This record gives sequence, C-alpha cells and structure tokens, in this order.
Amino acid sequence: MRAVVQRASQASVSVEGRVVGQIDGPGLMVLVGVTHDDDEARARRMAAKLWGLRILKDEKSCSDVNAPLLVVSQFTLYGDARKGRRPTWTAAAPGPVAEPLVDAVVRELRNLGAKVETGVFGADMAVSLVNDGPITLVVDI
Repeated sequence: MRAVVQRASQASVSVEGRVVGQIDGPGLMVLVGVTHDDDEARARRMAAKLWGLRILKDEKSCSDVNAPLLVVSQFTLYGDARKGRRPTWTAAAPGPVAEPLVDAVVRELRNLGAKVETGVFGADMAVSLVNDGPITLVVDI
C-alpha cells in the first residue's frame, strides 16, 4: 500500500463539479494506492501511520491536534513509467480488491478518532489543495 501525503492548509475533491470532500485548516491530503498483495493488516498499519505522522506545525501529528484528513483513492500511484512513454498500471490492484482496502484505511482512521473526508472511488475527481510548507511524503507500508 502506498500513500502520497501532503500537509495542507485546505483541500477538496469534486466529482462532476460538486464538492464531495473537503478539509479546512491544517490537515493532511492523502492519496492512497493499493497493490495486489495488500490486505486489511496493511490498511490498519497505513491508517496508524497517517494518524501519527508528525509533519504538521511544530512536529505535531493529526492525532496530537485532531487535524482532519482528506483521503482519495489513486491507482496511478502504482503506475510504472520506466519503459517507453506510456505508463503501465499492472501493479495497481483492480477496483474490487482496492476499494475495500481504501475503505478500510478510512474506517480505521475514524476508529482512531480522526475526522476523515473522502473522494468517490473510481470517479473522475478534481482534487485541489494548498500544500502547506510545502511538505509531501511518499509512505509505503
């Protein structure tokens, strides 16, 4: 499982021109990708890592300051562009495998006490954010 995590002062995701998820104030914008051998245990570890990641102001985590997270599924995180000019997506898990695991990350974050907003799995989404810092990390679990 892979996540691209950005510290954001605000972020939103829209589908067909309608905002479906949004955070204001300091928090994290998280793109989550799933590969073939991911499972519920990895989803739980990813959620714990995101909740405790100390990249907010003064080295605080979302858990320290109850900061919100916007979680958006992103199969292209497993794109491979090493050959040619067209990436391949073979390392990305198919929707029926990936969707429940992205949902598991969100569910576990909420179980930990997080305020979580989401995109819509499989939809054509427009993501907007103000990257604060800027701080961007790639987290592999």
